[in-house]
Amino acid sequence: MDMKEILKQGIETALEKTIASGALPAGEYPEIVLEVPPQKEFGDFSSNIAMQSARVARQNPRAIADALVANMDFDWLDRAEVAGAGFINFFLKSDMVYDTLKAILAAGDNYGVQPTRSQDTVQVEYVSANPTGPLHVGHGRGAAYGSALVNLLRAAGFNVQAEYYINDAGNQIDNMAMSVEARFQEIQGKHLVFPDKEGNIEGEVGPNDIVFPANGYRGDDITETAQAIIDEKGLETLNAMSVDDRVAMFKETALQEKLKRLEETLRNFQVTFNQWFSERSLHDTDEIKYAVDELKNLGAIYEKDGALWLNSTKYGDDKDRVVIRDNGVPTYLAADIAYHRNKYERGFKQMINIWGADHHGYVCRVKAAMQAFDFDPDKLEILLLQMVALFRDGEMVKLSKRTGDTVTLDELIEEVGVDASRYFFLMRSLDSQLDFDINLAKSRSNDNPVYYIQYAHARIHSIYNQVRDAGIKFGEWDAVDFSPLTSELELELIKKLAEYPEEITQSAEHRAPHRIARYLYDLASMFHSFYRQGRIIGVDSELQQARLGLITAIALVLRQGLGILGISAPEKM
Repeated sequence: MDMKEILKQGIETALEKTIASGALPAGEYPEIVLEVPPQKEFGDFSSNIAMQSARVARQNPRAIADALVANMDFDWLDRAEVAGAGFINFFLKSDMVYDTLKAILAAGDNYGVQPTRSQDTVQVEYVSANPTGPLHVGHGRGAAYGSALVNLLRAAGFNVQAEYYINDAGNQIDNMAMSVEARFQEIQGKHLVFPDKEGNIEGEVGPNDIVFPANGYRGDDITETAQAIIDEKGLETLNAMSVDDRVAMFKETALQEKLKRLEETLRNFQVTFNQWFSERSLHDTDEIKYAVDELKNLGAIYEKDGALWLNSTKYGDDKDRVVIRDNGVPTYLAADIAYHRNKYERGFKQMINIWGADHHGYVCRVKAAMQAFDFDPDKLEILLLQMVALFRDGEMVKLSKRTGDTVTLDELIEEVGVDASRYFFLMRSLDSQLDFDINLAKSRSNDNPVYYIQYAHARIHSIYNQVRDAGIKFGEWDAVDFSPLTSELELELIKKLAEYPEEITQSAEHRAPHRIARYLYDLASMFHSFYRQGRIIGVDSELQQARLGLITAIALVLRQGLGILGISAPEKM
């Protein structure tokens, strides 16, 4: 148990004693919150529990604080002082700090990681980009955030399933197939004519012209797909097919190829999924029809102008939404309704969707449908990612060198690397726009935060090598006396390490991987300061072993935290 948990339990015990004595009335007291004071003279931790309890106890906060302190007689507590309007500052005995370091080293790779609670099932669905082309940097932010959140929730003890929803049905797949057909014709010498955004074409369309689909995909990857199919099937075979049969074949072949490339990109980016859920399966199994029929029976769908409408305004939406068009074709919303109904029926305690900010309008309508099914809409948590702006040499980068469109995730990985890309995507909260400085991400300097953190880990392993070269043995931490660690920075480092388990808990609760990124940066910064001040070789053997234990605990937490972020912890740089 870490220092904070021991102290929280101590405050709870003191509160129970104070109530039992009659000094405080019984009641529902608030949760105990501990903070690390900004200045050392205010103690190791402080709490505003007395101020928060004033409404329940109907007493002056300072009187509450005095009563609590009077009942805090613990072997591990040096003293507790009341300050200001009712803050309590706690000063721990050094032995408790040293015991914490021993506990960290004893826990090893399990430090801060809670056992999996099989009943606490959480599904996280993220990325879910249309499989029609390469992922771009916006998808990269969602991929980094989603995978880090999955790792974080698992570290906090949740039983997590990661899922990718494949949009493999609908117009976008048809448009991709027709785009491949157009590039197929271009490869054979036809001239492509591209409509404007409204679908209009300038001039006459000649006999050698092929009109590119108005909503088609124009990236070079479509041409590469067409050429790959030609190489495999042969022009003669393809030209012998009817246009409809060829487009149908292009649709299936291109879809599988795009999915394979997409999965490969994500795997290279340290992103994997437990399940890939096909939208097409909802059509094949009539789940969309069943979902719509059930909503009809529940009175949540009505007919108007030949279409079927979800009465979503009844559940807080700004207007009702079409689910089945007047031509009988389901809308995207219909598939989303069936998909989320499927999620609820799988029995997850909590479902988290990570969507781009441009999908904010869908939040209310999907939740409205779930509420119409009498599902708890609060079980569905939708997180919206803000945009990413790339900068190089102070200028915004808008276009991909290869596709002429937005920069692809593969291009970013190739230029910047997986580790730096993931850290830069994760170092800000998801609800803030992210300015991604390519030059900084590529730099091997202390100004680059991910380099700075990884260098701390590599530095520790460099110390290990020096120690081994000097013939010094270490690693039997149970036998080490850590009391020689008396400098302020050494003690502060141990306390920082002690914060890690709660940092995992709080970061998971707030869906905030960026907190882990910030914590690791702060820990690395403290270590680098220690490295400049605290020698290991050439000092007293007891101090030497104690310091080796301290840096081993630091390396352990750095490695664990970087692992949650999906970033490597190199031993040499």
